[in-house]
Amino acid sequence: MRTLILLALAGLGAQLVDGSLGMAYGVTSTTLLLALGTSPAAASATVHLAEIGTTLMSGASHWRFGNVDWKVVARIGVPGAIGSFLGATVLSSLSTEVAEPVMSLILLGLGLYVMSRFTFRGLPAENLGKPLRKRFLSPLGLVAGFLDATGGGGWGPVGTPALLASGRMEPRKVIGSIDTSEFLVAVAASLGFLLSLGSQGLDRYWVLAFLLGGLVAAPVAAWLVRLVPPRVLGSAVGGVIIVTNVRTLLRSVWIGASGWVSAVVYVVLYAVWAAALTYSIRAHRQEKAAETEHAERQPVGA
Repeated sequence: MRTLILLALAGLGAQLVDGSLGMAYGVTSTTLLLALGTSPAAASATVHLAEIGTTLMSGASHWRFGNVDWKVVARIGVPGAIGSFLGATVLSSLSTEVAEPVMSLILLGLGLYVMSRFTFRGLPAENLGKPLRKRFLSPLGLVAGFLDATGGGGWGPVGTPALLASGRMEPRKVIGSIDTSEFLVAVAASLGFLLSLGSQGLDRYWVLAFLLGGLVAAPVAAWLVRLVPPRVLGSAVGGVIIVTNVRTLLRSVWIGASGWVSAVVYVVLYAVWAAALTYSIRAHRQEKAAETEHAERQPVGA
């Protein structure tokens, strides 16, 4: 019972972060399951089965708050489902230990770009509102879906920074669209795992615990992302991407950093992240004050 309560709380926390920042549910949940001794395939299968319910609730909540671009959902979600089904069927024979550091390095670069751009320039306006092309979204969805199934998480960490970096969507709509399209990815991955694994290694009570925690958090996260200013949200998302992928690189076969080296790096990263968020919040307040002052100076009826 204690384990089930812990899993439910983990699912609640993971969905709260995922629904607010567009990533981290799979990574957080899979990490916990692996720590409990679950095999990689069974851990990913458990998480994706729970995600069928949590992503459905999250998508409905984001739609309710106007955070979803349905064209983007269709163009990235269908290729993502294909990629996730393929990833699930080959996970038992595929090793991602070598590919993981490469992916993390790419994501780290995107995270640095996103955080620096939103922190110092705010929401990129020059491309805002321009359509995202299918030739960009389809390959992105295919790769992100495959990595999500084989790594137990990756749809958000790959899709969110790529869409944010394009500068063509508001952060809240990026997050809402990624979370909504993840329902297709979760369904396809679950089918792939069930066809290849059956029920081997799966614990339905663990799936249910993750699901209940996520369902509670999904509406709260969708409401929260609508209130957070885009500039601040962009800096927050960039920081999550950077910290998550630096952690992966430090533990990879490329670096294999010692405990004290990792601790120093984390202290520096969190300090930079806190400074970026502080700068973004102050800049946002100054922008709002300037807008208010400008509106007050306008003559009545102008």
